[in-house]
Amino acid sequence: MGPQLPEKVTLPNLIRNALAQPRAEVLLERAGGAWKATSSEHLLERVERVACAIRDAGLEAGDRVALVSHNCVNWIVADFGALFAGCVIVPIYPTQALDHLSYILEHSGARLIFADTLATYERLRDSGAALPRVVRFDSGDADGLQAFEARGEEVRAAHPGLPGAYEATLVPDDLAVLIYTSGTTGPPKGVMLSHDNLAFDATVSLACGFEGIEGGRDVMSVLPYSHIYEHTLIYIYLLAKVRYFICHDPGELLGDLRDVRPAEMTAVPRIFDRVMAGIKGQALRAGGLRGKLIPWSLEVAREYMTAQTFGRGASRWLALRYAFAERLVLHKVRAALGLDRVQFLTSGSAPLHVDTAMTLLGLGVPVMQGYGLTETSPVVSVSRLSDNEYGAVGRPITGVDVRIAEDGELMVRGRNVMHGYYRDPDATAEAIEDGWLHTGDIGEIDARGFLRITDRKGEIFKTSTGKWIAPARIEASIKRSIFVAQAMVTGRGQPHPIALVSPNWPLLRLELPTLPEVALERLAEREDVRTFLDREVRKQTHGLATYEQVRHVVVVPHEFTVEGGELSPSMKIKRRAVEARYAREIERAYRAESAALA
Repeated sequence: MGPQLPEKVTLPNLIRNALAQPRAEVLLERAGGAWKATSSEHLLERVERVACAIRDAGLEAGDRVALVSHNCVNWIVADFGALFAGCVIVPIYPTQALDHLSYILEHSGARLIFADTLATYERLRDSGAALPRVVRFDSGDADGLQAFEARGEEVRAAHPGLPGAYEATLVPDDLAVLIYTSGTTGPPKGVMLSHDNLAFDATVSLACGFEGIEGGRDVMSVLPYSHIYEHTLIYIYLLAKVRYFICHDPGELLGDLRDVRPAEMTAVPRIFDRVMAGIKGQALRAGGLRGKLIPWSLEVAREYMTAQTFGRGASRWLALRYAFAERLVLHKVRAALGLDRVQFLTSGSAPLHVDTAMTLLGLGVPVMQGYGLTETSPVVSVSRLSDNEYGAVGRPITGVDVRIAEDGELMVRGRNVMHGYYRDPDATAEAIEDGWLHTGDIGEIDARGFLRITDRKGEIFKTSTGKWIAPARIEASIKRSIFVAQAMVTGRGQPHPIALVSPNWPLLRLELPTLPEVALERLAEREDVRTFLDREVRKQTHGLATYEQVRHVVVVPHEFTVEGGELSPSMKIKRRAVEARYAREIERAYRAESAALA
């Protein structure tokens, strides 16, 4: 049996209960090169000041407060402060495309904005949106957070009943967060999540997963708080009473990991793939014995764990090789990554290739996969360290029902399901039917109750031969290569799929040292580059079905980016945008294939 369902509470109530026991180190972030801790008492004091200042600024219960910032303690303070004031949070990625930024601010009707830096403020201004009052985290002037909090303290001192009086008017079904979807298939939609949606999802997810993550443990945050997963994890970690270390930027992750050596961290497959590519890339650069020994050890680790997990067990010879690799190399790699104390890592948001999971497991780092959507607050299913099934995304959390529709679509029902899309009743009616949310994902449930996601319903396409293609499955295989930074598979209505590949240019230059120092656009046109990547893609996808085989590679000179419009802020590829941008190259690739067959 799973845990009992929690009573309905508001998020301020959950936060106060989680911080009721004084703790010296609740949140930790780098400041001037050292880790600075925020205590439970100081966190609550700051939150109450912000709440009082928000209401003093003229906002009422239910008004929207936008948060446009990278991860930091101030983000959490502003978030909690708005909730304590009875307002609704609108989290926005600081890298959001300007047209989407303007749309979200205007569509949500935000009456106050918290922004982290001058650069973020300038992006807000450049969006063309009519801006309300903006409070900046980095400003020491009247528009800064410090001055805002000082005003809030004056209000709190003059009215000792505040902000408690604001919180008392809230009920669990009130709107708490208005978070906008990535906009990969059209304008962003505002997902309405209540206090109970988030409080329920955090409480039950902690009870069903995160085994062994308890008071006093160190955890690391790296996903943006504007992403619903890390947003809810704030509450999960508060409830778990861990020491919560905040990584300000993914580029600083490796150094932060070495410093903290956390017990747990949640990330997305792209981060795990890049970590593995980084290890192999450093070995390639080192050359000599190290350049051969590290890739060999990682390959042995993957083979050993694959045999142990999916086969009849490792042979004696493979077990001996793995023991040698562990003693000589793997434990050093684990320590160099800052993962020597980790209990497990959690992966979500996209499929993690099983080879990556097996390699990490061989390093002594188990990876638990989960599943969820922005519309489900987000967690639907979690894996447990003591009962994990690799290749699956865990079992549904207690109180959440799942079923598979006739067309294979996964349907979800529970207290974590959104109240609907803001100001969009038609989209809400299309998404929720008799209490069941259409997830848009294709999935299956095995005999043990484990959930597997095979692809996005809207992304699966049919070739001209009548075969259905799940691009995410092929892309996950391609991205195992250390020479591939990004990949997107397309081919709707064509004889077979092709791949658009953005190379890992630094590593490719090591492999092809004769490449000249010219613009990447010219390198992408070279026959030796295309031939090498074509061979690499074929090697990574050789285990797929014949009709899934990629027969042509289009080399994309630069990585897909949010600023370029090819990626959503949550790092999902905007397929329509990429196909439109590279339509000529895609057409040329298929035309060349047809000519070769003629």
